[in-house]
Amino acid sequence: MTAGARPGRAYRLLAAALVAAALSGCSAGDGTGRKEAADSPAAPPSARPSPGAPREDGGGDAGDGGEGGPASGAATTAPATTPGGTPGGRSPRPSSPDRWRPRPGLAWQWQLDGKVDPSVDVPVYDIDGFENSAADVSRLHADGRKVICYLNAGAWEDFRPDQGSFPRSVLGEANGWDGERWLDIRRLDVLRPIMERRVEMCRDKGFDAVEPDLLEGYANRTGFPLTGADQLAYNRMFAEITHERGLSVGLKNDLSQIPQLVGDFDFAVNEECAQYDECERLKPFVAAGKAVFHVEYEERTEDFCAESRALRLSSMRKRLDLDVWRDPC
Repeated sequence: MTAGARPGRAYRLLAAALVAAALSGCSAGDGTGRKEAADSPAAPPSARPSPGAPREDGGGDAGDGGEGGPASGAATTAPATTPGGTPGGRSPRPSSPDRWRPRPGLAWQWQLDGKVDPSVDVPVYDIDGFENSAADVSRLHADGRKVICYLNAGAWEDFRPDQGSFPRSVLGEANGWDGERWLDIRRLDVLRPIMERRVEMCRDKGFDAVEPDLLEGYANRTGFPLTGADQLAYNRMFAEITHERGLSVGLKNDLSQIPQLVGDFDFAVNEECAQYDECERLKPFVAAGKAVFHVEYEERTEDFCAESRALRLSSMRKRLDLDVWRDPC
């Protein structure tokens, strides 16, 4: 698996109490994200470890802001080229009313392990935006597929070509994956131009949509006092810059904020809602005519596909490394 080939992650804290601490200052129903009640019968997804995935307190290099990070005072101005090597400095094209809007029930393939294998006969592919080229996207388009560009929007990765664009001040705690650290999503002034360049890379390679990962840092131990309001602002910013460039955008996990964000996003990507009996929380997307691309890692298809079909989710089982293998409903 290449350095950048990482599975999409539903990062979780180890106990609901940690979530409550991370969400201090948010109140339920105030439009700034949800604070789970102490006597809630089940912890939210952000409070549970993804099966087989590193926990918040295990794995990765925590660092002290020095080794592995960019130099102090690293420039945040745009480089001469976008992260994927395409010309930078282009003006965003206006938000297109004709941008792709995937409907519920579309079959899909999610492959983040290296270069895409185009052999799976499905109408939608979700692949790593850095690891795949414009030629890879063009080949999928020639076969009649729509292509989603996976990006990490919530954490810094030391193996990406634009890692030096992130100043040390926005790098938080390690998130459990080697070479990754949470971002201070409150710093829209710093992160917006970086994410704009990443979305422009996706656009210039011909992608139809973007899947921004880690859109629920506020529910994790990031090293910053993030709130639900901070997360809403950041997620909406990312949706806005994607739409400005003519691409559609998906909400990754963040079930608690779906009521506030369903109008800002064109589809949803979810991990493990069946395992934690939460798939009904995705109904607002389906009710709005928007696809929900859903994956399980441990549950068997015979245990979740009936509910997925009833809810009109686009569901399959995958291995955690998100290679070519899939077991669809």
